[in-house]
Amino acid sequence: MTVNGLCFLQGLVFLLSVVPVDGQGNQTQILPGCNDSTSDPAGSADSEERDANCSESNQLRLVDGGGRCAGRVEVLHQGSWGTICDYSWDLSDAHVVCRQLDCGVAVIATISAHFGPGSGRIWLNNLRCSGKESHVWKCPSWGWGKHYCNHREDAGVICSGFVRLAGGHGPCSGRVEVHSGGAWTPVSVRNFTLPSAQVICAEIQCGKAVSVLTDASFREAEGQVWAEGFRCKGQEQALSFCPRLSCPGGTCHGGGAVQVICSEYTEVRLMKNGTSPCEGQVEMKISGAWRALCASRWNMANADVLCRQLGCGVASSTPEGAYFVQGDDRVWKHRFHCSGAESFLWNCPLTALGMPDCSHGNTASVICSGNQTQILPGCNDSTSDPAGSADSEERDANCSESNQLRLVDGGSRCAGRVEVLHQGSWGTICDDDWDLNDAHVVCRQLDCGVAVSATVSAPFGVGSGPIWLDDLNCTGKESHLWKCPSRGWGQHNCKHKEDAGVICSEFLALRLVSDDYDCAGWLEVFYNGTWGSVCSSPMEPNTLAVICRQLGCGEMGDLNISASIRKVSQPHWVDGIQCRKGDTTLWQCVSDAWDKSSCSPKEAAHIICAGARPKSCPTAAPCTDKDKLRLRGGDSACSGRVEVWHDGSWGTVCDDAWSLAEAEVVCQQLGCGYALEALREAAFGPGNGRIWLDDVQCRGREASLWACASAPWGWSNCKHEEDAGVRCTGERTTLPPSLREPSSVSVPGPGIFSLPGILCLILGALLFLVLIILVMQLHRRRAEHRALHNYEDALNEALYQEIDYLVKPKEDPLGSAGDNEEDGNPESTPEPPGQQADAAGNGYDDVEELPVPEIPPVPGMSGKYTRSEEEDGARYSQTDASLQSPSKAADSRMESRGSSWVLGQGEDLGYDDVELSTSGEPFLEQTV
Repeated sequence: MTVNGLCFLQGLVFLLSVVPVDGQGNQTQILPGCNDSTSDPAGSADSEERDANCSESNQLRLVDGGGRCAGRVEVLHQGSWGTICDYSWDLSDAHVVCRQLDCGVAVIATISAHFGPGSGRIWLNNLRCSGKESHVWKCPSWGWGKHYCNHREDAGVICSGFVRLAGGHGPCSGRVEVHSGGAWTPVSVRNFTLPSAQVICAEIQCGKAVSVLTDASFREAEGQVWAEGFRCKGQEQALSFCPRLSCPGGTCHGGGAVQVICSEYTEVRLMKNGTSPCEGQVEMKISGAWRALCASRWNMANADVLCRQLGCGVASSTPEGAYFVQGDDRVWKHRFHCSGAESFLWNCPLTALGMPDCSHGNTASVICSGNQTQILPGCNDSTSDPAGSADSEERDANCSESNQLRLVDGGSRCAGRVEVLHQGSWGTICDDDWDLNDAHVVCRQLDCGVAVSATVSAPFGVGSGPIWLDDLNCTGKESHLWKCPSRGWGQHNCKHKEDAGVICSEFLALRLVSDDYDCAGWLEVFYNGTWGSVCSSPMEPNTLAVICRQLGCGEMGDLNISASIRKVSQPHWVDGIQCRKGDTTLWQCVSDAWDKSSCSPKEAAHIICAGARPKSCPTAAPCTDKDKLRLRGGDSACSGRVEVWHDGSWGTVCDDAWSLAEAEVVCQQLGCGYALEALREAAFGPGNGRIWLDDVQCRGREASLWACASAPWGWSNCKHEEDAGVRCTGERTTLPPSLREPSSVSVPGPGIFSLPGILCLILGALLFLVLIILVMQLHRRRAEHRALHNYEDALNEALYQEIDYLVKPKEDPLGSAGDNEEDGNPESTPEPPGQQADAAGNGYDDVEELPVPEIPPVPGMSGKYTRSEEEDGARYSQTDASLQSPSKAADSRMESRGSSWVLGQGEDLGYDDVELSTSGEPFLEQTV
C-alpha cells in the first residue's frame, strides 16, 4: 500500500470517530446547544442553563399511557420523536425519566412495547443509568441511533406522578399528597384553593373537583406537610406547573391536610329546545362531550337527586323520551341507582358493565318542580292522598327505594341479608316460609333484576336489632315487600340465626381462578347466578388496574397472553371492557352487552396482578406453619377465634371434639405459651369464609394443627356459630444460653408439664393406685382360698390315716421286720409311706364291713405324713401336724395341745378310745 493510500485510510478512520453513524448508516447531526459539550465547560452557569432548557417535556415524553406520567418513552432528537429499546431497561433508567418529567419516582419499567409499538427512529439502546442522572440521554449507552431492536421492544415507564389522592375510595378521592423524589408528603389545607383542586383532578384524569375538605383522619406533626402552597389558576396542565409560594414562618402547619373529591359526573343538564331549564332531556358531559343519558332504569329517585343538584326543587315526573333532542346518536349507557336521599348524582351507585346499547330516542327526561323547595310526602302519611291515585303511587315509588329496604353483607347492593327500615330502626326478616316469590319482590324493589336464590339460616351473617317480618307469603308480583301477607310488624318466633337473604340476577362478583396463585389467574365474573369468563379484548392498562385494585391485588396488572387455552364449560359473559381512570370498580366500566358467547375460549382473559403470590402462603413466599395460623376477635394476640390458611383463603375450625389438647397445639404453634382454655360455640364471634377443619383430635404434642387427625379439608357439618377458639398464656420467652442459670436438673418439656400433661399424670397415678389395690385384694383372696383348701385336705387326710390304723394289725412303731413275723406275716415287708397312704385310701369300703374291736388307749401322736395322688397330678404334704379330735382341731386350727410324738423315735403310741359319731365315723380323742 502506498503512503498516499495509508494516509487516506487514517483520515477516514478519524472522520468516522468524529461523526457518529446511526443504525441505518446515516450520519447523525448534533442538536445545537443541547448536545454541544464543547460550548461550555461542564458545571458552568451556561452549561446548567442549557441543560435546563433541554430537560423540558419537548425533549422527553410518555405516550399512550393515559397520562403524562405513564406510557412509552419517546425522545425528541434531531427534530424527530423516537423510542428507546428495552435492552437492559430497568428501574434505574425509569427513575431518571420520571424525575426529568417531574412525575415522582418510577413504579414499573415496562418492556416489550407494553404501551404499544412506536414509530420512527429508535434513538437509544442499552442504557445503563445509575438513577441519579438529570436527563436520560446523559446515561451511558451505545450512542444515538445505534441499536439492533425493533419497535416490539420499545421501553415504557409508569411513574408515581407528582401528585396523588390517597386514602379515599379509589384514585379519584382522598388526601392530596405530592412526591419530591423522596417520599409522599401531604399538602396543607391552608391557602389551598379550588382552582388547584381542579388542576389535580384534571391531571389524574378524574373529571372535576366536587369538594375540598380537611382530612379529619390525618394527625399533623411538625415536618409532615408540604412546605409550599400552590397558586394554580385552573388552566395548568399539571400541579407541578403551578406557581408555588413558600409558607413564611411555618404557616403551612396547623391546619391539617387537604382532601379532594373528583368526579366525572359533575356536569349534567336538562335540555329543552336548546335551553337548559328545570325540565328536559338529561345530558352529561364525560370526556369533553355532551351526551344524552339512556332511560333504562331511570326512576323517580334518580330524578329527585338530579333536580336537587340543579337547584330545581324535586322531581315531578320522568316522561320517557318526551324531550328527545336530535343530535349525537351516541347515548350514555350508565345506570344510576339512587336511593333518593343523595345530594348529588355522583354519590349514587353506578353500573355500566354489560349494558346494551340504548335504542334511538329512548333517553331519560325529567320535569322538576322548579326553584322552590318542596317537601316530599311522608312515606307513612296515609291521609295525604287516596290509595291508588297517581300521587299515591308516586309516593310509594319513593318509599320503595333502598332507604326502606336494603341487602347487607353480600358484597354488592344486589345480594345479602334482607333488612327493612321501620319506625326508624333497621331490622331483619325471618326465614320461615321464605322462598323465591318473596325474594323476587325484594330484587324488583331494589332494581336488581330477578331472584336467583332465596337463602335461609343467615348465610350472610346474623343481623341485629328487631326482626320486623315473619311468615311472608308473597305472590311475587307485589311492588313492595311489606305489602305481602305476614304476621305483622314485629310479630315472630325467630332468632337472628334465621335471618333471610337474597341473591339477585344482577348481583355481580369478580374473582381470579388459579390452583397455585392468589391475585393471578383466569378472570371470572358472576352474573345471573353463574360464574363465567371475561374476554381479553382490549384490556388496556387502566382496565387491568381497576380489576386488580377492586380485588385488593395491587394497583396494576398484566394480561398473560402466553396462557394456555382453558378447557372448561362455562359462559364467556362479556367483551370489550374499557375502564377510565375515575372508575372505582369494574361494574362502572362500559363494555359490550352480556352474552354467554361473547368470545371463544382462547380469548379468555388471564391476568397477573402486582400482588400475585403463591396460594400456599397468606403472604409473600416462603412462609412457615406459624404464618398459616392466626387468632381473631380476641382481647390479645394470644386469644381469639382459630383461623387457618388453606387453598388460598382463611377459614375457621369447627368445635366438634375441640379440647385442651387441640388448644395446646394451637398455642405452641403460634408461640403463645400454653393453653388455658379451649373455647367453643363462637366465643369470639362467628367467622366467615370456609370452615376448613372439623373433628380435630390432637395428642397435644403435634408440631401443627393440621398434623392432628381430622376430617378432610373443607368437610364439615358445622356453621360459624360453632367456630373454635383458644386462650393461651401469652408469648413464650426463652433466655439465651449465656443468660440462663446453670442447673444440673433438666427442665421438662412444655408438652409434659402443660395443663393437659399434668392432668394426664394425675389420672394415670390414680389409675395405677387402683390397680395395685385390686391386685392386692385378688392376691389376698387367692391366699385365703388356698389356705382353706389345704386345711380341709389336711383334716380329711388325718382322719383317713387314723381309720386305716384302726383296721390294720398293730405294727411296731419302728416298723422292724421282727414284728411283722410275730404277727403271722413273715413275708410282709414295710411299704413306703406313700403306698401306705394309698392303701389306706383304697380300703374305705372294707372298713365299714369290719366289726369295731375294743380300742386300747392311744397316746397322742404327732409326726410327718404325706399324701400323694399321682393320677390326679396333685401333691399335698403337711409337716409337724398334730392329730386331734375334729372338734378341737376346728377350735384350735391345728395348734398343738399337750405332748407331741414323733413317728419313728421308739415312743409308745396310746389311744384312750375310739367313739363313733352319729354319722358312723370314728371320733378320736387324744390323750397324753
